[in-house]
Amino acid sequence: MSGKRDIRSSGAKAPAERRSADVERFLNQVAAAPPRAAGTRGRLMFAMDATASREPTWDRACAIQGDMFTATDTLGGLEVQLVFYRGYNECKASPWVSNSADLVRRMTAVRCLGGHTQIGRVLSHAASETRKKKVNALVFVGDAMEEPVDDLCHAAGELGLLGVPAFIFHEGGDPVAERGFRQIAKLTKGAYCRFDAGSAEQLKDLLSAVAVYAAGGRKALLDYSGNRSGVVRLLTNEMK
Repeated sequence: MSGKRDIRSSGAKAPAERRSADVERFLNQVAAAPPRAAGTRGRLMFAMDATASREPTWDRACAIQGDMFTATDTLGGLEVQLVFYRGYNECKASPWVSNSADLVRRMTAVRCLGGHTQIGRVLSHAASETRKKKVNALVFVGDAMEEPVDDLCHAAGELGLLGVPAFIFHEGGDPVAERGFRQIAKLTKGAYCRFDAGSAEQLKDLLSAVAVYAAGGRKALLDYSGNRSGVVRLLTNEMK
């Protein structure tokens, strides 16, 4: 990936019902997230777990993750940085880009490689970047958490104080990861949502909603959701 750089360490419900509740809760939390300042360019950091466990669904996920940015093309105000970790101690970040085609090219060039999670480095990097220039949202897509949750929560709390909401998209159903991801979302005033192979369209809608929010704030998100149905409209109703 051209221009990339290393990041230094610093009561039971049916699955469909649970997904529906998660989606509604997620959208409610997006609506409550702090708006970006007027007249500034939105900046969204997009972080991906690229370890071996995600390889079976990687190509499909990259396609969905690329689609999310087409929703912001007409807003003209979104910069995105791609962050990923994989292998042995490899965690890299792209330059900030404003062209969705460039971002998709960078995403699809990344291949999965076995290794441990490095979520703490992602959170610390997001904090470091927003100290230089405001980051409006962090999106993280992953399926596992292998780091001490207390350490991650400390980093998430720091990110929350800096006003960067983390929107966590959890692939699969690992309960340890779910508990940790929910705490990170809460501490940053972001949101958590679980997805699987059967909820691809739902994930695309949710990712697009967050991208539009980062690019244009609440008004842009309301305009975007006005022409759509399903999960995105839940957000519209909460914001009225």
